[in-house]
Amino acid sequence: MTWADFWALTATLNGKATEANCHRLAKRLSRRPLPDITAFAEHHAEALYRLDQEQFGSLPVIGMTTETGGPFPQSGDSFLYARCAVVAAGRETWENALADPAEFAPYTSLDYDGERLLYIPDEAYELATGKEWHRMTRYSYESFSNKEGWPHLRT
Repeated sequence: MTWADFWALTATLNGKATEANCHRLAKRLSRRPLPDITAFAEHHAEALYRLDQEQFGSLPVIGMTTETGGPFPQSGDSFLYARCAVVAAGRETWENALADPAEFAPYTSLDYDGERLLYIPDEAYELATGKEWHRMTRYSYESFSNKEGWPHLRT
C-alpha cells in the first residue's frame, strides 16, 4: 500500500473521525487483503508519529483556559486525539499542519476528537478474520514517543 492508497482510504472519513465514518472505513479496509490492513496500520501510525512534535503538543487547547485565565495545555491523550483529527481531515490538512503549527492549532479544540481513528486497523482486522488483533507497528503513535519531535525530552 502506498501513501496515496492510505490517503485515498482515509478520504472515506469525509474529514471527520465520527463513529459512522470510521466504521465505514474499517469495513472498506476489511475487504482488502490482510497485507493491506497491516500496511494501513503502519501508515496510520507513522502519520500520527510524524505529528508527535513539541511545536504541536505545546499548543493550548482552543476554547479553554486555566483557573487563572491562562492557556490550557493539551494532555497526552488530548494531543493524540488532536493528531487523529488532523489525519482524519485528510492529506492536505496533514501536510499543511506538518508545515505550520498554525494549521494544527484548530484541531486542539474540543470540537475535534479523532480518538475513533485509532481503532480502524483493529476493527478492519477483526472484521476480516473474526479474531482480535494484537499488533505492533514500526512507529508508536503515543504522545511523546517521537524523540526527534521532543528534543528536550531526550535522555
